[in-house]
Amino acid sequence: MSRIGNKAISIPAGVTVTVAEGNNVTVKGPKGELTAKFNNDLKIEVEATKAEVKRPNDTKAMKTIHGTTRALLNNMVVGVSEGFKKTIEINGVGYRATLAGTTLTLAAGYSHPVEMPVPEGLKVELPKNTTIIISGCDKQKVGQFAAEIREVRKPEPYKGKGFKYDYEHIRRKEGKTAKK
Repeated sequence: MSRIGNKAISIPAGVTVTVAEGNNVTVKGPKGELTAKFNNDLKIEVEATKAEVKRPNDTKAMKTIHGTTRALLNNMVVGVSEGFKKTIEINGVGYRATLAGTTLTLAAGYSHPVEMPVPEGLKVELPKNTTIIISGCDKQKVGQFAAEIREVRKPEPYKGKGFKYDYEHIRRKEGKTAKK
């Protein structure tokens, strides 16, 4: 029995969830609007303050998508009401970020600056030129763009230089030692 799938999703004030034909779900809230299509076999019941995902039977296939569907729907509700945020810290001499319009430019120790267009629906802030805050209502988009930025220069274990998440801990290694 899916423990996650059986939990009800609480819908906060100001958020509307509508289920259209073919399990097309639209969630609207103060931070934006998200739509997704879910499996037709599952039944999504929406009331005023809660939503539930029901499965027709207990086959392995239904059990696997039951919890996933509930989690995705919950992420949509949380995204349009509170939003999601990822913070990336930049460590290293000369490593920095600048934002010009919708283009994020990263100086990461290469011979050229790396330019990345900010995806639609995301907001990028630079409180310092060594901190990048990515926020938006779609959890998948926020995480994907943060991962793409981190991929430009992953943190290395000897000096800790590179782009890392704020919650990430880099395990440090000892460098080479000279023989005596």
